[in-house]
Amino acid sequence: MLEANNKKVSDQELLKQKEYMQKVKSIVSSKGRPMKFYSLAMGCQMNAHDSEKICSMLINMGYTQTFSEADADFIIYNTCCIRENAEDKVYGKLGYLKHLKRKNPDLLIALCGCMMQESHVIEKIKASYRHADIIFGTFNLHKLPELTYNRMTSGDMIIDIWEEHGEIIEDTSYKREYPFKASVNIMYGCNNFCSYCIVPYVRGRERSREKEDIIEEIKGLVKDGVKEICLLGQNVNSYGKTLAQPVTFAQLLKDVNEIDGLERIRFMTSHPKDLSDELIEAIKTLDKVCPYLHLPVQSGSTKILEKMNRRYTKESYLNLVEKICTAVPDIMISTDIIVGFPGETEEDFEDTLDVVRKCGYSTAFTFIYSRRRGTPADTMEGQIDDATAHRRFDRLLEVLNSGIHEIHSKLLGTTANVLVEEVSRQDEDIVSGRSEHNTLIHFKGDSSLIGKTVPVRITENKTFYLMGERI
Repeated sequence: MLEANNKKVSDQELLKQKEYMQKVKSIVSSKGRPMKFYSLAMGCQMNAHDSEKICSMLINMGYTQTFSEADADFIIYNTCCIRENAEDKVYGKLGYLKHLKRKNPDLLIALCGCMMQESHVIEKIKASYRHADIIFGTFNLHKLPELTYNRMTSGDMIIDIWEEHGEIIEDTSYKREYPFKASVNIMYGCNNFCSYCIVPYVRGRERSREKEDIIEEIKGLVKDGVKEICLLGQNVNSYGKTLAQPVTFAQLLKDVNEIDGLERIRFMTSHPKDLSDELIEAIKTLDKVCPYLHLPVQSGSTKILEKMNRRYTKESYLNLVEKICTAVPDIMISTDIIVGFPGETEEDFEDTLDVVRKCGYSTAFTFIYSRRRGTPADTMEGQIDDATAHRRFDRLLEVLNSGIHEIHSKLLGTTANVLVEEVSRQDEDIVSGRSEHNTLIHFKGDSSLIGKTVPVRITENKTFYLMGERI
């Protein structure tokens, strides 16, 4: 009964927002000229997926997309607050937009995403960036049409920030960046509270979507031509724990794997603390699940991992990687690493380098620790100076890049199945795509191959990508 009530709330809310879309479209149409929007997603894949939905709403409101801020009548930034430089980028852009707004009185500026869930950010925008028009957060993305209409009809700055999530409002009819691959949210929020991370505070606690809703959405996407699905969650291993009838992530994968017409399944992100044997078996046995795993380590030091509240040790992480590689020998593993966490010593950093050498990552997302107001790590003693952090970061990249080159060298002469994504911007005779292992591969071809899966023999190792020839 609860599920039926939730669906009723969602359907009613979506119907209301569609009515606001038509009201906005009427106003946009009255301008007597094409009205354009510019959308920028910052940060994680969750934000990128949310921005696909934002673009769809704006198109339904009568706007057409432009990739130039200077040409836009509606500019929206989907913000990230995971690092300080991401916030600084937003403030810098807002300063630039003040100039654009003087030139175009029709220009509306909207800000959403994680950064907007921070109270000090809202206060700074209200004090210093009054030319911003619409501000909303992570829990009410679906309300963009209503907020836009209210701004257009009132002329006032609209701020609508929810302190906590309400019902999950899902509209699965959105414009995708690629017609042949798509991301699907399976859950929202995070319960892990890593000491450096602001995400649980701005995206809320974990809540999972019903399995039936996820399967229905994927079937619709496959019917629309999608070959590859990426299942998204802050920690997909926790999927299903909050449902009235709990489901494991491995069980969800099994059901997705049975969908006719779907070719590939990816997912991210997996937290090492609760990656189960059941999930490893699913990766090993399910034919559509790609042999690729993003498994953030963050640090190789058990002491630092404890301070990070990661709830695993260096040894348990290495044992987990060994178990995964034994079960799936051809798997590629990528990771996230933070350098310069408070209290990190040279010995701690050497532990991180040791993990990198032993795990053989195919790629890694590397960061210098950034203090985040409101997190436990912000007030920890032993903050690392910038010079030391940058030196360690450079050393980390040397070890990582050498290992990535070695991993990719082993692929020379082998054949990969590449899902072609685009024509190279540098050479119109070269196309690019990704293999089952998520490796970026370039080879000769033309636009007719986009969206097709093509066998390619690997001929050259460029460290961060491979060159090949079509078989």
